Amino acid sequence: LRQISQRTISTASRRQFENRVPEKQKLFQEDNGIPVYLKGGIMDALLYRLTMGLTGLGTAYVVYELLVASMPKKQK
Repeated sequence: LRQISQRTISTASRRQFENRVPEKQKLFQEDNGIPVYLKGGIMDALLYRLTMGLTGLGTAYVVYELLVASMPKKQK
């Protein structure tokens, strides 16, 4: 049991990740006229456009359903 616990502790301490927070802070705090929600790169732009597209489609669908609901059905 002692060997297992020592092994997991020693391997966990060897895996050190590079601190990239200062790089990201520089990127997001740079005053270059780009909105903060697009400063992450191409994936941010794609997610933004997808979100705006789905929002537009959802709004159009809601307006359509409201118009359909507001019209009386014809009696035969």
